[in-house]
Amino acid sequence: MHCDRSCPIGIFDSGVGGLTVVRAVMDRLPRESIVYFGDTARVPYGVKSPDTVARYAGQITNFLLAKNVKLLIVACNTMAAVALPAIAALSPAPVLEVISAGAASALAATKTKRIGIIATPSTIASRAYESALAALGGPEVFTASKACPLFVPLVEEGWLTHPATRLVAEEYLTPLLAENLDTLILGCTHYPLLAPLLAEVAGPGVRLQDSATAVAERAAAVLGYLGLTAPDGPDTPGAPHHVFHVTDVPRKFQEIGERFLGRPMEDVRLEKL
Repeated sequence: MHCDRSCPIGIFDSGVGGLTVVRAVMDRLPRESIVYFGDTARVPYGVKSPDTVARYAGQITNFLLAKNVKLLIVACNTMAAVALPAIAALSPAPVLEVISAGAASALAATKTKRIGIIATPSTIASRAYESALAALGGPEVFTASKACPLFVPLVEEGWLTHPATRLVAEEYLTPLLAENLDTLILGCTHYPLLAPLLAEVAGPGVRLQDSATAVAERAAAVLGYLGLTAPDGPDTPGAPHHVFHVTDVPRKFQEIGERFLGRPMEDVRLEKL
């Protein structure tokens, strides 16, 4: 496998949620081409067993490596929590993931070291965020977590400000807010789209943190260190190309995805693994 500066970045997720990471990477690294894979036929991953998630993650990793990507970003919190060793073992390219990035950004934001985590059931059960926070912040970091399985379908339905979504958010967040937290990690890539509503429910004393911006900064640093940042300047051939691969319902993916990205998606392809 040989990569140069013109090779794309590979980003993958269980479905559409990882597009929040794609958007952050596009904003931070506008010259980079991106190959995205969303496993829309098998979403959600958050309620599946670790063995199943690891098997699916391996299939997607091999698909993206065949596209000669120079960097892999695991945008799915569930895959990062339970399948990272399997992904890293397969990939000769550097692998970044959202959990350590999200944990680091939360520790930078907190003043009291009282941090809440909301995520899918699999991510919460893995305790991956708690482990990352303890490793980075020490034993004095207090954490409280809550699985929020209803948020993903509500986001994909487009109910970002719907009264039903607010009621669900209040139900999920109430026990966490009783713990006197000052920071809340949005531990699923769908959740940033609910950030305005969640901020209202949580109140001004709680800072919301997601990992998309943090992992985009890490991507920029890694590519710069390796000398693999996409070339820029008047002699650069062509504009970056963004390709989106999905395993089911490409039209629905494109409709929802353009809302996530805030821009058109011009190359969406249906794939079979």
